Amino acid sequence: MKISKTTQVKKETVEPKWFIIDATDQVLGRLATQAAVLLRGKHKPVFTPHIDMGDHVIVINAEKIRLTGNKLKGKLYHHHSGYPGGLKTTTAEKLLLEKPDSLVFRAISGMIPHNTLGSEILRKLRVYKGSDHPHQAQQPKPFTLKAS
Repeated sequence: MKISKTTQVKKETVEPKWFIIDATDQVLGRLATQAAVLLRGKHKPVFTPHIDMGDHVIVINAEKIRLTGNKLKGKLYHHHSGYPGGLKTTTAEKLLLEKPDSLVFRAISGMIPHNTLGSEILRKLRVYKGSDHPHQAQQPKPFTLKAS
């Protein structure tokens, strides 16, 4: 009887790739889930949960993202300053007008583990309002979102 061994991937052997996602007319949640899968590395057959195996993700045209239903007016984002009475609340509509890159970043970061590894993974995410980005030298491959 032959015993097979499970091999663990080492951090040094992981070769991250660069992907670019165009957010034009994409639904925010669907884009965020697939970007989170790429960032985490769950699309790779050798996925190891405790190692950062993910790829770099660039999201462009964040201002052209789409929210379904009544989320523009109904979805609220909260921030607290830490002082009494310091709760600030804004709607998704206002956030989309003022900081669309922040809206997309928050959606994706909510799908990444909230621990030290998650912080490491989020450093590989870059979100831009327009179609210009300073990462041409990395030769990012276009990633088409899967229809579901």
